[in-house]
Amino acid sequence: MKIEANRDICIGAGNCVLAAEDVFDQDDEALVVVLSDQPSDDQTTEVRNAVAQCPSGALSLVEG
Repeated sequence: MKIEANRDICIGAGNCVLAAEDVFDQDDEALVVVLSDQPSDDQTTEVRNAVAQCPSGALSLVEG
């Protein structure tokens, strides 16, 4: 699984950081920063929750 983030549509809500703080952060403009685009197996549930909770749809997962 690979994480993709579209910073052009990110609204800076921060739900991703709350759901998976080891994988996501925010920059000075509050836009998403992916710290690890290939999360470990034990982070999978947190990452899926972060993607599902993103209000702008800026996050997506690519399986494979």
